[in-house]
Amino acid sequence: MFDLILACLIGILCGAITGLIPGIHVNTAGAIIFASSAFLLNLFSIEFLCVFLVSMSIAHALLEFIPSILLGVPDESTALSILPGHRMVLEGRAREAIRLVAMGGFGAIIVTIFLLPLFIMILPPLYELIRPYIWIILVLVSIYMILRLSNDFKTRVWSFILFISSGIMGWTMLQTPISSNLSLMCLFTGLFGVSTIIYSLNEKSILPYQNKFHNFHLDTQIFRGIMAGGIAGTILGFLPGFGPAQGSIIAQELSGGGGEENTESFLTAISGVNTADTLFSLVAIYLIGNPRSGIAVYISNFIQDFNFNHLLFFIFASLTAVSVSLILCLKLGDWFSEYMQGINYNKLSWAVIIFMIGLLFCFSLLEGAFLPFIGLVFITATALGLLPHYLGVSKSHLMGVLIVPAIIIYFGMYN
Repeated sequence: MFDLILACLIGILCGAITGLIPGIHVNTAGAIIFASSAFLLNLFSIEFLCVFLVSMSIAHALLEFIPSILLGVPDESTALSILPGHRMVLEGRAREAIRLVAMGGFGAIIVTIFLLPLFIMILPPLYELIRPYIWIILVLVSIYMILRLSNDFKTRVWSFILFISSGIMGWTMLQTPISSNLSLMCLFTGLFGVSTIIYSLNEKSILPYQNKFHNFHLDTQIFRGIMAGGIAGTILGFLPGFGPAQGSIIAQELSGGGGEENTESFLTAISGVNTADTLFSLVAIYLIGNPRSGIAVYISNFIQDFNFNHLLFFIFASLTAVSVSLILCLKLGDWFSEYMQGINYNKLSWAVIIFMIGLLFCFSLLEGAFLPFIGLVFITATALGLLPHYLGVSKSHLMGVLIVPAIIIYFGMYN
């Protein structure tokens, strides 16, 4: 038992580190562990590695909002938090914003756990019923997302072009001999990581003075945001290909709309989506036998016969991880908001870019991939990832990189 507690604590620490480094996706760290599993299993048990991955993913999902709000360098899963989060930072309310996302993430995990008996009864038969029509659902929700996140005809056209273009890239890469892990790492690093950081280099990011006192109070709006985030996260974990940006739109509708104008409810909901989706992607292994995230895929490969006891075990690990991460989020968020005022982030941004490219280069060498091809795909993905910033459209449309292949696969299976 002691070694599993240690695995949980180490996982939380690694999740906090990856969450606080802008642009680093948790699946990148998960890919490192999975790629090194042949060596690591000589030192640790399968349960140790799985608890580590679960704890790391939960901690990352909660703490990644700190750089998103304070540094202004988001990844895809927190991109929608920038405007309301920065609005509060500009008003000197960073500590309040941190408490909103911390409570949203923690509360959504609790909501997901309480609703789990209902999910166990409803979702497996529902999944069997709608599985032949999932491609239709994906198409309809994608169309709704394009319409919902666009202001006029021009932005709708560009959103559709970005959606299809990223989808073609995703489908093409998944047809190559390159492993899906390296393919997605290359695509996501360019589309959502390096491209966002490069764009942020054009801006002189300075953290303004922050009030040392916060005005955070639990009220009906925040509770509504927590419920919406938890439910939207489970819906997100049920549908293949969708990311937290899409789940955030669902959460907005469930919480009564209002969008970014209702700042408190908005931040609470999207944080809840992030953590609830992380947990439910594991629950989906047990309910429908289909993992819904990179971390869940790695765990399903480690544990071939995923049963109810495993589910309870990982729920307990998730609850422990989110409880500790809640405290870390509050303490680190307050520390960053106080001690990072006036810092210019250009050097940090360049360091992250170099680190991400170096990591991609190392994995390409380990797999024996053709480096010029990987480089070409990475440059193309980065260029495509820059376009939404200059066109004024949402980067969430670049999730076509996963949604379009999912549509093609489900269409081919049932037609």
